[in-house]
Amino acid sequence: MRIAVAGLGIMGASVARALKANTGYTVDGWNRNPGVTGYAVDKGYIDGAVSDFAEYDVVFVALPPEAAMEFLETREFKDNAVVADLCGVKQPVEKAVYAQKRNYRYVGTHPMAGKEKGGIKNSDERLFRGANVILTRCRHTDEEALNLVANLYRKMGCGRLLLCPADYHDAKIAYTSQLAHIVSSAYLKSDTAEGCEGFTGGSFQDMTRVGGVDEEMWTQLYFLNANNLAGELETLISNLGEYLTALKDGDEKKMQELLRAGTAIRNALKCYRDKN
Repeated sequence: MRIAVAGLGIMGASVARALKANTGYTVDGWNRNPGVTGYAVDKGYIDGAVSDFAEYDVVFVALPPEAAMEFLETREFKDNAVVADLCGVKQPVEKAVYAQKRNYRYVGTHPMAGKEKGGIKNSDERLFRGANVILTRCRHTDEEALNLVANLYRKMGCGRLLLCPADYHDAKIAYTSQLAHIVSSAYLKSDTAEGCEGFTGGSFQDMTRVGGVDEEMWTQLYFLNANNLAGELETLISNLGEYLTALKDGDEKKMQELLRAGTAIRNALKCYRDKN
């Protein structure tokens, strides 16, 4: 099997490295910056540079959403090839792919892995070990292609594989990922942030970890999922207003009720129950 990876940032390069380390397949790569491709070859992250994507059985597309959709629209692929994207929004990509008949079999994927810093130099063949991976399915999905991609992710060391429709993915990701990044960015904009060295602990680290982002890519993600994300922001602002009102009113009982309710929801989340 010949595999190509389009986009050799942290995600794409990590996919290539994980496949190289855990399979016997040929893994080639391509990046918009040829220097990055050369670096990947020199480091042994890939076997070689892609010259024609139509020569590959499987193509992983690890590009920002708009670039990924353009890539899927304009590139030529081998008949019946499996083409999987890694974008953090799924419904717009799926709609673009299925807007017309394709000669390839598309699989939408979203590995729930990453680091604060991007780029090929921060890639890691172990990045996906134990990570959740979301695979999207619709009436057009080829089951053989879906299973092939799922097995490749398992070979990379991924943990739980979840299947869901693209719209369900986007609704959940608006809350679990996109909202968290916006909250972190907004939290950092307090004047009190200056000179806080020595006053920080784990809670500050938790709140600010995802505050530094690639603003171009994340803006694309936000606007391609605007309705879901706006709804989550409105809910958060409303909830914050209740805490502010309790403080201004000196209502300790109300504050305790709000905190108690939040704690109950947190403790009921399966991701926390599994850790206890």
